[in-house]
Amino acid sequence: MSKQTEPLPKFKNEAEERAFWESKGSDSTEYLDWAKARLVVLPNLKPSTKTISLRLPQHLLNSIKAAANARDVPYQSLIKVWLQEKIEHH
Repeated sequence: MSKQTEPLPKFKNEAEERAFWESKGSDSTEYLDWAKARLVVLPNLKPSTKTISLRLPQHLLNSIKAAANARDVPYQSLIKVWLQEKIEHH
């Protein structure tokens, strides 16, 4: 069942649009009919990353590098995989 929605205002720039949606909170139902929404897959979209500094004891870093080398993957990638697995199993 579709409902009548309000037309979206015209925005001068992204900042104006952002302010508009922030003022609405999380309710966009006045302007969008979510019953008509479709799932979209964006296969080339890469998640944003943030660089961090992590201090590890040298022996631990050496062990991680050895494990990564045995798997033929970069050690930073192996750390990310291990962290993700831990979060999923927590």
